[in-house]
Amino acid sequence: MKQALKVIISGGGTGGHIFPALSIANALKTLVPDVEILFVGAEGRMEMTRVPAAGYEIKGLPIAGFDRQHLFKNITLPLKIWKSNRMVRRIIRDFGPHVAVGVGGYASYPTLDVASRMGIPCLIQEQNSFAGKTNKLLGHRVQKICVAYEGMERFFPADKIMLTGNPVRQQLTECKLSHAEAIEKLGFNPLRPVVLIIGGSLGARTINESVLSNLQLISDSKVQFVWQTGGYYFEDIKRQLSAQGCPDNLKVTDFINRMDEAYRAADLVISRAGASSISELCLLGKPSILVPSPNVAEDHQTHNAMALVNREAALIVRDAEAKEKLLPLAIATAKDDATLRRLSDHARDMGLPASAETIAREVIKLGGLQI
Repeated sequence: MKQALKVIISGGGTGGHIFPALSIANALKTLVPDVEILFVGAEGRMEMTRVPAAGYEIKGLPIAGFDRQHLFKNITLPLKIWKSNRMVRRIIRDFGPHVAVGVGGYASYPTLDVASRMGIPCLIQEQNSFAGKTNKLLGHRVQKICVAYEGMERFFPADKIMLTGNPVRQQLTECKLSHAEAIEKLGFNPLRPVVLIIGGSLGARTINESVLSNLQLISDSKVQFVWQTGGYYFEDIKRQLSAQGCPDNLKVTDFINRMDEAYRAADLVISRAGASSISELCLLGKPSILVPSPNVAEDHQTHNAMALVNREAALIVRDAEAKEKLLPLAIATAKDDATLRRLSDHARDMGLPASAETIAREVIKLGGLQI
């Protein structure tokens, strides 16, 4: 191919879509330094700021999802879809991509729908163990489907599926600290177990409430906790801890900048069951207790969690039972070396470390370039 490889990457809406998209883009840049990449996202969604911050150009579409809670807001949806399709057609004509990649999210469907109709080879990446509606609709139209879980033939044509795993943030695997050094950097005792509690950048209300309801249990446990509350909840939690008293073995923060060091310190992780979080836990071989969010489409976090639980790679606590069961289970598990080893070994067995590069190579192949 004499002309530089041109790739459109579309999707977003959440970090779970954006992180893999950027990882694929970075892998493409490594393999084909002169590749030209254009992102297509949804206006007003986080990709419109995160993608430019990572050094890539992005075009925004006026697309939105179907609002089940406020049905009157869907009146303008057909017009938004029509406008988005027209804009995508123009973007594709102007940019001239050799291949289009969809990672899920509002913008992914019109982009790959139009691209496939215009004869452009397409690849989709499905992060979850229960396929999203956008990718299910596109499955029969694309040439390659990269998945993170086995058994995805129930959603997609088997001959198009490739098990690649989910790309994760590269820096997570590059921590230079030992386990003990990472614990000491937190100001904790390296001879005692550490539990890392994360609910995503915005936080998870049920997980936070579970911690607040069990402060005395935490204080008495001799287990050390690092608790990322999320920015939305942080100020209120600080007020409550000020009134109730914060245990010495509980370190509270709204956001963790060095997740690589936090993961290295952790003997056990409490987390929601988003696709990116689970991929990170498996790649790093971290024992975990997963609390699937009930507020996601088609309950896909429960499906994600059960894919690990069925392989003895994680434990699960249902959202409705978290206040009562989560902290007692976490404390007992953190003190159980045999269980921690078993969960770690099985999680690591499910990790696929070269996901971004593997997907990038498939994109390059669809684009007609040999490397």
